[in-house]
Amino acid sequence: MTALKEFTEAFSAEHRQVRDLLLELVDAFGKQDIARVRALVGTVAEATGPHFRYEEEAMYPQLVHIFGTTYVEKLLADHDGAIRNARELLGLSSLASLTPAQAARGVELTREILPHVSDCEGLSIMVETFPEADIDRILTTRAAAQDAGLDLLTWAATERDRRA
Repeated sequence: MTALKEFTEAFSAEHRQVRDLLLELVDAFGKQDIARVRALVGTVAEATGPHFRYEEEAMYPQLVHIFGTTYVEKLLADHDGAIRNARELLGLSSLASLTPAQAARGVELTREILPHVSDCEGLSIMVETFPEADIDRILTTRAAAQDAGLDLLTWAATERDRRA
């Protein structure tokens, strides 16, 4: 399997996983199912930590030569927003139960993250233009991020170069 094929398959699978988890989270908040909310918030954080990390450490820097710094800064700002939302979602998930207003807030916060998932998926066609060595570097960084196993909020608080 080529590096590009490996990247594309993994990248898309990760986005589909996060999309599905976020849609489940919207449903769980809508039903005020706090136990399910709690489990899903943790699973989303586990899935997005390594993903955000390798994007920021290896992929986004390579996109500067295509998009320029303004768009890459927007991608980073989208991550900042997702991290802030994840913090608030964690707070909601720690409650004993949800009021209708809290459940609605959870739905809103989750839906705010979804556009980044679909927008980011499209970046794979830009990665197709990268030299194979750059794609190999992304895959190596991805493997290291997965091995580190930091969930989104732990990574954001300890290892991330920027603070959200």
